[in-house]
Amino acid sequence: MFRNSIKLGTILGITIRLDYSWFIIFFLITWSLSAHRLPMLYPEWSQTTYWIVGIITSILFFASVLIHEMAHSIVARRQGVPVNNITLFIFGGAAQITQEPKKAKDEFMMAFAGPATSLVLSAIFWVLYLLLRSLSEPIATIFSWLGSINLMLAIFNFIPGFPLDGGRVLRAIVWGATQDFARATQIAAAIGRGIAFIFIFIGIWMIFSGNWVNGLWIAFIGWFLENAATASSRQVALKDILQGHTVKEVMTTDCPNVSGRLTLDKLVNDYILYTTRRCFPVVDNEQVKGIITLHNIKDMPRHLWAIKTVEEAMTPFDRMKKVSPKDGLYDVLEMMASEDINQLPVVEDSRLLGIVGRDNILAFIHNRAELGV
Repeated sequence: MFRNSIKLGTILGITIRLDYSWFIIFFLITWSLSAHRLPMLYPEWSQTTYWIVGIITSILFFASVLIHEMAHSIVARRQGVPVNNITLFIFGGAAQITQEPKKAKDEFMMAFAGPATSLVLSAIFWVLYLLLRSLSEPIATIFSWLGSINLMLAIFNFIPGFPLDGGRVLRAIVWGATQDFARATQIAAAIGRGIAFIFIFIGIWMIFSGNWVNGLWIAFIGWFLENAATASSRQVALKDILQGHTVKEVMTTDCPNVSGRLTLDKLVNDYILYTTRRCFPVVDNEQVKGIITLHNIKDMPRHLWAIKTVEEAMTPFDRMKKVSPKDGLYDVLEMMASEDINQLPVVEDSRLLGIVGRDNILAFIHNRAELGV
């Protein structure tokens, strides 16, 4: 989801990333506080004080968002659910949880942890405000804003609109009551879409009422929630189609082998354009050296194709992620999406059996959906 991001570091083994869109919201929040809200409330402060307070408040707000997401991630790991990274972006933060929880109770605890943490942070900041308001007005103001913002963050996330935390809590409750994860997701996603359309309607009404900045923002949030809810609903439908099906059913087993000594232009003209294949095992002396794909070739400048060999452009076999013919199609498709991979070698007992690509899985999905089976 977040292709354009910067790695900030690692906390408790979880990679923290910053999406480029974060800089937009950081600037808007800082500018709104420093140039408008603070001068209106505290006209006696200096311009320097406005901007220092605005910048510190914005930084601590996003630190609060990070703590909120860390709470989700820590609880998820305790439930045995892997977490790859946390990304801060224009709408806040998102923990990349690589699989759904196995139990409704686990889902409930994971979802509840974030807003509960925001409530605790809000209480802490309000206590700090009460302790410091007589000592330093600017510092106390920072804590009062953080107390309010974290309270609003908790309330917003408790809205039962999937995929907000409240929507996930709702899904956990329905899941626990029905013992049907797919049905629970569809119900939570439908409610989430309804709430998203309410946001969009309110935003449009505010725009026509003259409050176009806040209206546009609320409508944009509604659009984001509607897209996320729809995507979640489709993901469950996709999982239902792929459930119980394995790589063996869709993998390609007749991929032409090519030599690592072959030049790239020879590969393109004699193999790719001729066979329409997108990837080829690289084999020399009956040993698999790697896989060469269209992506590898496109990474090489066109004027070098005549002199560069397949071995120089391929992905070495020992550096590739591999799958088994018994692996589930949904899990493999998720791996491809999260790693941005189009093809994977299918290996059993150290032997290359074939190649599975996104196109194989998507063709499988399309055929079953078209036939209604």
